[in-house]
Amino acid sequence: MPKRREPENKERSELIRQLIREYKPQSIADIQAMLKDMFADVLQKSLEAEMDEELGYSKYDYHNKETDNTRNGYSGKTLKTSMGEVELKVPRDRNGDFEPQIVKKRQTTMPNDLEERILSMYAKGMTTADIEAHMADVYGIEVSDTMVSRITDKVLPVIREWQQRPLEEVYAVLFMDAIVYPVRKDGIIVKKAVYIAIGIDLEGKKDVLGMWIGENESARFWAGILNELKNRGVRDILIACIDGLSGFTEAITGVYPKTEIQQCIIHQIRNSTKHVAYKDLKPLMADLKRVYHAPSQDTAIEELDRFDEIWSGKYPRIAKSWRENWMNLSAFFKYPQELRTLIYTTNAIEGFNRQLRKVTKNRSVFPSDESLLKMLYLATMDITRKWIGRRKDWNQIYAQIEIFFGDRLPA
Repeated sequence: MPKRREPENKERSELIRQLIREYKPQSIADIQAMLKDMFADVLQKSLEAEMDEELGYSKYDYHNKETDNTRNGYSGKTLKTSMGEVELKVPRDRNGDFEPQIVKKRQTTMPNDLEERILSMYAKGMTTADIEAHMADVYGIEVSDTMVSRITDKVLPVIREWQQRPLEEVYAVLFMDAIVYPVRKDGIIVKKAVYIAIGIDLEGKKDVLGMWIGENESARFWAGILNELKNRGVRDILIACIDGLSGFTEAITGVYPKTEIQQCIIHQIRNSTKHVAYKDLKPLMADLKRVYHAPSQDTAIEELDRFDEIWSGKYPRIAKSWRENWMNLSAFFKYPQELRTLIYTTNAIEGFNRQLRKVTKNRSVFPSDESLLKMLYLATMDITRKWIGRRKDWNQIYAQIEIFFGDRLPA
């Protein structure tokens, strides 16, 4: 096994790494203090966003000022929370019209549930209208959708840092796929592809390496992403698991020429069977399964020949497609069972995409790319909190990786 990395280099978001380096927590009490400071910072930024909403312009943005009212310093407030007392600076306006809603003027305690909601409502996929209604119904607090958007905008610099964070030098497996969302652009609704890359490092730990928004999925865009990964420190990718997008293989090998390509079997099956008559589907699938479940590549080719004889009279395109893509479809046959099971589909990333769709299902359309990216990033942070530890079978898989890729592993 590779040498274990130092704690600060383990799989963490860049934000958490920075906080740990700054606070250097040595106990549960230290971690609670760190979380209290984070919560205080969120509340403070929320108050500032409320003042922006009240006045209609951001601090120092005098060009967009359309009111005679102005900021007039701050007043101190001590708020009691489940984490302890939090010191806040509540913005004041010269006319005395500002009535903060997140933390009201005479409020001295913060309900526990509200603390959690401030940090998680958007991550759970609630629309700004949902959040507005929830805050009013549950807490009696009135907030506007504009204010919710301004508050969630505070995460944009964090997203940029996360998207540019340094990565591992070598990834055992990289899964790549795209998911499509409707986004409003110049007054019309267009389809945008969100490109997602998930890596499994040499310790068997999974991480979302990044998310990029572009036009319809293209190999050219993927080539740009792979070059970005290289610039962020990824020296080598042992195996890449992809769909059947035209030009995808060339995009990968152009940046990582030694990478083994495995085309997703499940994608190939879906493409093969989408025009098959219902009455033929079950027997055809049974014969096709004999191909990709074969114990060896030689046996798989024999089964593909058999499938061709049985079905090509009725569905000639299926066997032809498998033969055309055979080089990338059959890569997994050379590996033992544990490694074969890991790579022969893109299930790792498709499972992640399903969780994203659950979060975004209430959004019929996103008003902008930034709005889409905010929700997907916050949802990603929520999902990946559960990604702790490595795969249970990683010892066996890594032993197989050492046999096939030993000369490319770090010393």
